[in-house]
Amino acid sequence: MSSSVTEEAVETGITEGGNPSAFRDVLAKNHHARRKPPQHFVDMTKEERAAAMKELGLPAFRASQLSHHYFAHMTTNPEDFTDIPAAKRDELANRFFPTLITPLLVQTADAGTTVKTLWELFDGSRIESVLMRYPNRTTLCISSQVGCGMGCPFCATGKLGLTRNMSTGEILEQVRAAAVAMRDGQVAGGPGRLSNIVFMGMGEPMANYKSVLSAVRQISALPPAGFGISARNITVSTVGVVPGIKKLTMEGIPLRLAVSLHAPTNQLRDELVPMNRRFNVDQVLDAAHDYYLASKRRVSIEYALMRGINDQAEHAHELAKRLNHYGDDWVHVNPIPLNPIEGSRWTASKKEDEQAFIEILHRAGIAATMRDTRGDEIDGACGQLAAKSLVTNPSQPLATVTNR
Repeated sequence: MSSSVTEEAVETGITEGGNPSAFRDVLAKNHHARRKPPQHFVDMTKEERAAAMKELGLPAFRASQLSHHYFAHMTTNPEDFTDIPAAKRDELANRFFPTLITPLLVQTADAGTTVKTLWELFDGSRIESVLMRYPNRTTLCISSQVGCGMGCPFCATGKLGLTRNMSTGEILEQVRAAAVAMRDGQVAGGPGRLSNIVFMGMGEPMANYKSVLSAVRQISALPPAGFGISARNITVSTVGVVPGIKKLTMEGIPLRLAVSLHAPTNQLRDELVPMNRRFNVDQVLDAAHDYYLASKRRVSIEYALMRGINDQAEHAHELAKRLNHYGDDWVHVNPIPLNPIEGSRWTASKKEDEQAFIEILHRAGIAATMRDTRGDEIDGACGQLAAKSLVTNPSQPLATVTNR
């Protein structure tokens, strides 16, 4: 449905305070002035949950009951805690389930099967998630940081800098909200199940490793310890933070690794992905191949095609040469039609260049599939969550905009 209130354009998604420098992989200068998110149930260890129960004068097993409510029933409403004494329900909800994310705007596209949500966090920060329903799966693209410090010049989020890391609770609340929406039939197509998670929203997941891995473990654990979404259906994306890739390799979790490569040579990638100046193409692909060897799961290579910059035949041939150096069938390349920033010199490739690029990869024996551009009319395509949105009215918690 369309919003009935007046809409006004504002800068989104990113709270003021991020550092827009060419490359900055640390938190913004004002980070320490920010309060930490309230501690959520999923931020706690089993021992911390038991200790918190004791402080409230309750036995430790009440934590297990709350875990069942959160992960199995996906509720934080104290009225649903019917197995807990009524006098304690509100107190438990307030202590363990603080409100961490609040929807400001919902945009829909693709006949309602693509849903983009602009969330406000406890401190006024804003992040975005995108839910995409397909015939055989439903994928949620989630954010792991407020903004991004990687400084990729073609990415709207990256240009605005990093404000802060998100907590495990803030990450998982995006998942719970989407899972509830699917379960309750709030997405076009009727009731269904959230099946896939991709960490391709705002932020560099490897720069918030601890919270992201905690979220991954709880997303993939079976209820009542987690949401029960298979680790094989979780993708963690990185621009090439090699230490993070190496740590992930040692975790032994069979998730999918996606590397945002975007260029086959160091000279070009230095310009497109500033992190390359720290960990170059060879180092990134070496680490990615090691992940493949350890996990036996093909690595996804993300490659945003930009007109006249990285989309020519010479680039495709060089990319094929780089990847084939490691042997056969260890990667799957996703060429991505760029979702350009308004007014930017970085723009989408010509259709004929996109087709030629992917044909060169195929002839070289490399699996490659052009990335779906669903949701591009709501700035939600190709994993780049845009840094502009419509906020209808700050005093109104939720509005809906439908793009047909």
